[in-house]
Amino acid sequence: MQLKFLFSSLLIPFFWNFSAQELPQQLPLELSSTTYKNTIGFDGTHISKEEVLSHLEYLSSDELMGRRTGEPGNIVAKNYIVDYFETNGIDVKLQPFSFNRRNMDYNANNIIATIKGTENPGQYIAITAHFDHVGVGRPIAGDSIYNGADDNASGTAALMVMAKYFKENPPKNSLLFIALDAEELGLQGAKYFVENKADKNILLNINMDMISRNDNNEIYICGTRFTPSLKKYFNSIPENSLPIKVSLGHDGADGKDDWTRQSDHYHFYRNHIPFMYFGVEDHADYHKPGDEFSKIHPEFYFNVVRFITNTIADLDSKL
Repeated sequence: MQLKFLFSSLLIPFFWNFSAQELPQQLPLELSSTTYKNTIGFDGTHISKEEVLSHLEYLSSDELMGRRTGEPGNIVAKNYIVDYFETNGIDVKLQPFSFNRRNMDYNANNIIATIKGTENPGQYIAITAHFDHVGVGRPIAGDSIYNGADDNASGTAALMVMAKYFKENPPKNSLLFIALDAEELGLQGAKYFVENKADKNILLNINMDMISRNDNNEIYICGTRFTPSLKKYFNSIPENSLPIKVSLGHDGADGKDDWTRQSDHYHFYRNHIPFMYFGVEDHADYHKPGDEFSKIHPEFYFNVVRFITNTIADLDSKL
């Protein structure tokens, strides 16, 4: 998650006004006769807890040295993700791009996996998570590797197993699973993807950034303020039907920190694409070496992954 992005006038032009954005107010969700349906289940039979935790553990290991864009650990992570998609028969392509930040040149890669829809192959839902982190930095308690387990190995590992699930259970609309690079350097991967998406009709962006630990068993969804049909959709879910607490907010209307600009969904938003950002509130290890695999909350994380996967499947069936 790129919190500092919010305050940098160099990165965010001052003329972007949230209230002025013309997002579609309604998605064509079929809510009149159907409500939220649990198609994935919470019995663990469709998404493997062991598998998603294994990916998270490896991506946040010391071996990858914090996955900073352009550095060897980031390249190892890229190859690991690509190999996983290819092994599971998923169509995957690299989207290389370059940029300059603070007088430094960077070469980076987005990873784009595509699952073609069975009914509407020309309509896309874009599921995103950034796989980079901040690398090696100032030591804290003798540790200088900023592992980024929650930020954002958690979203990346979820992205991987979700793509495998939908390969085995083809969606109605096409799905793009995009592991984005250079989020920590100013949301560069998301910016490049959105500006180079050609004529793809993207109905919705679902972004995951920091989804694996929360002391209150709570995941937030930012973005429904801008698309009321999504707010209606989530408000239709009985609170006691899920093993986690799901809260809508952090989108500038509830007195909490506004997350609208704080991760990769921002560039979908500024290009008039509805978005939902799944994330937890900050914890003490945010952007510190303490953001390690040992600190995540496995059961909470597993439930969040299944909840988001189910949400994608259910929304896909209604669009």
